[in-house]
Amino acid sequence: QLSLFLSQKPKSELVRTSLRLLTSSAYRLQSECKKTLPVEPCPTTDIQLVTQQVIQCAYDIAKAAKQLVTITTKENNN
Repeated sequence: QLSLFLSQKPKSELVRTSLRLLTSSAYRLQSECKKTLPVEPCPTTDIQLVTQQVIQCAYDIAKAAKQLVTITTKENNN
């Protein structure tokens, strides 16, 4: 469904804001998860900090998704 939103230029500022949060959080999540891969082990990686960052990214993704569902549900009911 994200591609559906991105293929169009959303008129609603709320939709644009939610999409920005969703995409930036997804990129952050990917980046944080890469830090845990054994491909390039880094002895200074703080796994506890990375875990907190992953949790925050997941929260932001869920928040943005909920905002989009709420907005589209309201628009579809009008």
